[in-house]
Amino acid sequence: MREVSFERNYVKHPAGSCLVSFGDTKVICTASVSKDLPPFLRNSGKGWITAEYSMLPGSTGGGRKRRDGLKKDGRSTEIQRLIGRSLRAAVDLEKLGEVSITIDCDVLQADGGTRTAAITGGWVALYDALRTVAADQNQPGGPEYYLLGQIAAVSVGIVKGEVVCDLDYANDSIADVDMNVVMRDDALVEVQGTGEQGVFSRSQLTALVDSAEIGIATIQKAQIAALQL
Repeated sequence: MREVSFERNYVKHPAGSCLVSFGDTKVICTASVSKDLPPFLRNSGKGWITAEYSMLPGSTGGGRKRRDGLKKDGRSTEIQRLIGRSLRAAVDLEKLGEVSITIDCDVLQADGGTRTAAITGGWVALYDALRTVAADQNQPGGPEYYLLGQIAAVSVGIVKGEVVCDLDYANDSIADVDMNVVMRDDALVEVQGTGEQGVFSRSQLTALVDSAEIGIATIQKAQIAALQL
């Protein structure tokens, strides 16, 4: 695996923020708290967590990437929905109350695994945002009162017949199988797997998930260390 690191409070104004690095992949994650709930949740007593994702110009090789307009491309939309689903799995939305938290994930530099880095860094930013929510609601339990668990994610794949955890671009671009795994503590939240240039067996699927589980355990330790828990 590549080195994973978190620089918290990277941005001054949001309730939570961090710069997450998976090797040369770097994503700024910010968490903003508001009372602006989607219509279907108004007066429900429940909160909401959503996400937005974008890749900034200069984040990729091969020339300047155009900024996302008002209408995001299909890839960005799919990724931000994944981030939102993953982070909602971390929080008891009824305990949160009528509060909305938006996680913005902006890719500064891409070298593979931007969505898994965004999910992982997003959880760190979310944890710090929940400190603000707890203070506003006079909740002595702090962030732990709202949390159902710790969220982290990693990519895995089969490259030249071998299982590789945390794919950089060089590995991702030639992988026969590519998979993204999201976990809450030691339970699966989402698995996205594709035979990019071939097929894979049931035993290879098991090996990929096993590798992801080991990698995520390492990432979770880095999250805990960054939050000084």
